[in-house]
Amino acid sequence: MDLIQHLHFLRPLWLLGLPLAWGGIVWLARRRNRNGNWARLIDPELLPGLRLAADGGTDARSPWPWLALAWTLALLAMAGPAWQRDATPAWRAPAAWVLLLDLSPSMTATDVAPDRASRARYAIDDLLAAARDARVGLVAFGDEAFTVTPLTEDVATVRALLPSLAPDIMPAPGDSLAPALEQAEKLLRQTGHKHGQIVLMSDGFADPTAAFAAAQRLHSQGVTLNVVGIGSAAGAPLTMPGGGLALDAHGQPRLVRLDTDRLQQLAASGGGRYVDLAGLPSLIADLQARSERAHGATAVAGIEVAQWRDAGIWLLPVLLLLVAFLGRRGWLG
Repeated sequence: MDLIQHLHFLRPLWLLGLPLAWGGIVWLARRRNRNGNWARLIDPELLPGLRLAADGGTDARSPWPWLALAWTLALLAMAGPAWQRDATPAWRAPAAWVLLLDLSPSMTATDVAPDRASRARYAIDDLLAAARDARVGLVAFGDEAFTVTPLTEDVATVRALLPSLAPDIMPAPGDSLAPALEQAEKLLRQTGHKHGQIVLMSDGFADPTAAFAAAQRLHSQGVTLNVVGIGSAAGAPLTMPGGGLALDAHGQPRLVRLDTDRLQQLAASGGGRYVDLAGLPSLIADLQARSERAHGATAVAGIEVAQWRDAGIWLLPVLLLLVAFLGRRGWLG
């Protein structure tokens, strides 16, 4: 009953070959009748007396029904009959992205509209939209680093927290990147991801020696550090938290510029890429390609995929025996 209820074919288009095969065999059988081609040369009344019996006196057997059966079995096997399911675990490539958001005072600069922090949040939103099955974590940093969300598949929650992230929420001003890299390393280590991707959104940092050392350590462990530069080389005046412009030692407005050279060196130390905001789409495409090529895979707990079992293979032994039987002498007389 189970076979009758669930029998179907995985590749049903092969069944279209059945009428063609049967029609071809009928045509061949009629064309090559019992008298063969001698009937065109010898009088039909004399031909029976001139024929020699095959195999010691027995007439040659007709192979056409057996040949039709062989073609039928072959086409049925190719069509893939199935009526049972096999349950297998669902697997997923272990992609992990940790996003680092710079919330230092310089991120309030307005050389990119509306300001650098907002543009960094927009870039993170684009990354979240492209994450697919990757697990994503978010770390914000200024003078210290803070985990906004650990690695999670709940991209919607990460996106919901973005609007509240601004430089004025940080407890103390600063621009220390090394603690954020260490926090990202900790998140990846806790979840067992050995080939994670870190994406930094920043306009620069104040601890190059410690940051370069942390980036090189991550790269040696198989983690890649990519950098997205936020801002422009021309820069913009730095505003004070209470309003007004910050002044330098000469009493002039203090300009904060995108530190492209240092950010490029950081990406090179981390084995990744440096891009500006215009190059973000190419970085996203590269991250997705790397996720697909990630080494190994992990089973998804509690999820199984049911696949139909192809039973066509069981027709092959019968088909081989039939073909060997047809190859006996006397069957093509």
